[in-house]
Amino acid sequence: MFGIAYAMAPASQQQNPGSNYAFIIMMLVIFGLFYLLMLRPQQKEQKKHKEMLSNIARGDKVLTKGGIYGIVVQTKDDILVVKIADNVKVEVARSAIATVIKETEEEKK
Repeated sequence: MFGIAYAMAPASQQQNPGSNYAFIIMMLVIFGLFYLLMLRPQQKEQKKHKEMLSNIARGDKVLTKGGIYGIVVQTKDDILVVKIADNVKVEVARSAIATVIKETEEEKK
């Protein structure tokens, strides 16, 4: 009796062998889009920031991640001495620098 019930099952429950390949291809396309839209731009930004940190030199105007503006007075390995006011110098980790501020010609005058 059970054999007849299984034989009468609707055909729509049977899987098409090609649907497995379509699922795998769809997942690869989604992963590729995720990589192109999310991971790659983030990696580029990290590389650019790392390069900026390695090129900090004496006399550069910087902004720390804490929001302090200053001018680099001295550079050591991973420590920068930043002048933030007259007679006020602070040692800051190189990784704590958010940006190097570029002055235009008009601001220098």
